[in-house]
Amino acid sequence: MSNSYHPGLENVIASETGISYLDVEKEEIVVRGYDLIELAQQVTYLDVAGLLLEGVLPNENERSSFEERIKDEYGLTSNICSILRLLPEQANLMDVLRTGISALASYDDELEDRSKEANTRKAIRLLAKVPQIVANGYQAKTKQTFVEPRKDLSYSANFLYMITGQVPSKMEEDIFDQSLIVYSEHEMPNSTFAARVIASTQSDLYGALTGAVASLKGTLHGGANEAVMEMLLEAGSEGNLETLMLSKLARKERIMGFGHRVYMKKADPRALLMKDALAALSLEKNQPELYTMCVVGEEVMKREKNLHPNLDYYAAPVYYLLGIPIELFTPVFLAARTIGVSSHVMEQHANNRLFRPRVLYTGPRNLHP
Repeated sequence: MSNSYHPGLENVIASETGISYLDVEKEEIVVRGYDLIELAQQVTYLDVAGLLLEGVLPNENERSSFEERIKDEYGLTSNICSILRLLPEQANLMDVLRTGISALASYDDELEDRSKEANTRKAIRLLAKVPQIVANGYQAKTKQTFVEPRKDLSYSANFLYMITGQVPSKMEEDIFDQSLIVYSEHEMPNSTFAARVIASTQSDLYGALTGAVASLKGTLHGGANEAVMEMLLEAGSEGNLETLMLSKLARKERIMGFGHRVYMKKADPRALLMKDALAALSLEKNQPELYTMCVVGEEVMKREKNLHPNLDYYAAPVYYLLGIPIELFTPVFLAARTIGVSSHVMEQHANNRLFRPRVLYTGPRNLHP
């Protein structure tokens, strides 16, 4: 057995996959053979969801049928709604989401069926219901009336509508859909790895996704988009942001939204896409200062630390301008990633080997009572 130790499993190949790959040198996120950024610019989130599930990009008729299958699964049972209402007001919304997804498992008659066909149907149910848990979980916490899904809206427009209570404009719908695409899949981050480890025991899709939620709640994985927005609001202006960032750096504080374990020397291509989206949306909303402030922050981090922005840095102000409450930023991230995680779980079930790593022991030996 090799005693080579890689803290954080950095650069350790843990799985073979045909789902996605981060080609840092070519600055490309490969998803089933396609460039994720090109997909985000040319197709919809449901096209990408279909691609992730089936391995091929759906044509228009297939995409329409796929969307109808999802819409047929819209709605939460009264019991799930009651569970969301019973959770305390101080509950973290990622905990609310984790609880809601876990509870869904008990209502799925195919829970223990690991076949590709059954897992596909479960993934479709999750695509339909996770956005509603996100939205209704927030409404339960804030004592608001639940916003029910609308089948006459597109998938992404409905998701945004359930959160804000307002039908989005075409620009808002398109930008939100694009954001869901770039959050949908990203090779092997901690949450996806956690889900695959759980799935390797032959646990079910809901259990694996619940584990992914727990992983994404951690501030070193999810939550960066929320921290970015809080920093931008605290600063309030370009000059104040530079001062705030410099003071944080002087105190050796980590500034969220910059750097990435994989994108160490080059920019996250998803961030560049959301930067363009923020430029357009900030003009549409007559709040150009938010975009210019973010550009200043990017320049500060490049100059001071030679760090590039990651997706969360520009997705945060985009979500803010779309009217999404800050504490929902990470739950929305998970909702978008649901399809990617589901695809990895299905791949793990199809060609499984139980994850069972070893350790490099550093404790004492030969002790006696």
